[in-house]
Amino acid sequence: MAVNKIYPNAKAALTGLLRDGMTIMSGGFGLCGIPETLIEAVLESGVNGLTVISNNAGIDDAGLGILLKTRQVRKMISSYVGENATFAKQYLAGELEIEFNPQGTLAERIRAGGAGIPAFYTRTGYGTQVAEGKESREFDGQHYVMERGLCADLALIHAWKGDPEGNLVYRMTARNFNPIMASAAKVTVAEVEELVPQGAFNPDHVITPGIFVRRIVKLDKVTKRIEQRTTRKRAAGE
Repeated sequence: MAVNKIYPNAKAALTGLLRDGMTIMSGGFGLCGIPETLIEAVLESGVNGLTVISNNAGIDDAGLGILLKTRQVRKMISSYVGENATFAKQYLAGELEIEFNPQGTLAERIRAGGAGIPAFYTRTGYGTQVAEGKESREFDGQHYVMERGLCADLALIHAWKGDPEGNLVYRMTARNFNPIMASAAKVTVAEVEELVPQGAFNPDHVITPGIFVRRIVKLDKVTKRIEQRTTRKRAAGE
């Protein structure tokens, strides 16, 4: 029997799921593929003391940056946060806890969490500050540091297309971090740009199976932000 997981808006999709002190995964890369509408619903809910797992922290006025401005985030587990002045100010003032990860290590920690793997060993970061306080071992003459898998109470993800049962397809860079986060949380809520009828997907093309997705919201509009606009000077005569 078909299951309809569609909710009318982001606020409704997050009803009953948010609480102070919870851990939230937020997908995307830079400003590409981020669950912006769901993040805005978290902002409006007023929940505090959040631990947020995300590759980056958005910018000051978009993405996770809006939660940092209102100081709803207690801790960030991230790879890159260089575009957010609010983040830097809070961190340097000791007001925000940060757990930095090499980008590949962060991705693997999330994937491992979704696969039920509590920990793994990697050469990345051995002998640096990344490895401080962590177990290390030697395998075949090489040194490795142990990293823990990551899981969350809630994953917020953005997909290109979805169907009523929660099967999802992503597009290009927006695929970064979203699929692995979908499988690494107790509850996953997805916002989709386009909602297609049940059976519209070729099963071989589905990236995130609906079994991982609890709720879906169809976006009324999609804002495609450019994180850093880079242009070249026009040549004479252009």
